[in-house]
Amino acid sequence: MTARRSAVPMPTGKGARARGYVGPVMAGLSPFERAVAHTLGIEGGYSDHPSDRGGKTNWGITEQVARDFGYQGPMEALPKATALDIYRKLYWERIGLDWVALVDEQVALEVFDTGVNQGVGYAVRYLQRVLNALNRQGRDYPDIAVDGSAGPKTRDAMRALYRLRGAAGRQVLLTYLNALQGARYIDLAEARLANEDFIFGWAQRVKLPAADRGAA
Repeated sequence: MTARRSAVPMPTGKGARARGYVGPVMAGLSPFERAVAHTLGIEGGYSDHPSDRGGKTNWGITEQVARDFGYQGPMEALPKATALDIYRKLYWERIGLDWVALVDEQVALEVFDTGVNQGVGYAVRYLQRVLNALNRQGRDYPDIAVDGSAGPKTRDAMRALYRLRGAAGRQVLLTYLNALQGARYIDLAEARLANEDFIFGWAQRVKLPAADRGAA
């Protein structure tokens, strides 16, 4: 996969707030840059927790992912620029989040952070499953493939949901995305006792959307 800088346009006007854009401090950043800034704020720097199956981790990047990407240095010294490159190519671009950000950047941020923490195979599938469940048996828009890769059909389904359901549709979509994410954390803790060391902290990634945010 070749590197490609996100080319998602910045929305303006009343739709900007609905798409999850933050205040002026981060206003000059792309959707990817804002999403990764959020995730890095949770992940922090280097760690090597004995209960973490991922082993040595830096900037939220496990050693195995870093090695597969071609980094051969010590994990303690993993450059932030390399971590950002990994996040762009193996997470944001691999799961097609430019398509999601075109409709709602906050949803793209949610899916990105879930992909980093739970795996890209889960993150977009959560979105696709929820969109299918909310289409009123296909009357509002057709089912989309639950294939873990966002594209124009995922974008179109989101647009149809927002057009027909408005602010409430956006609220419900984000609520169910967080519900699926939280349920998997409980599953992980029940399946492996050592994961109880992390489940309290994982909760900060499961946040219900603010009720006053509108839809585009």
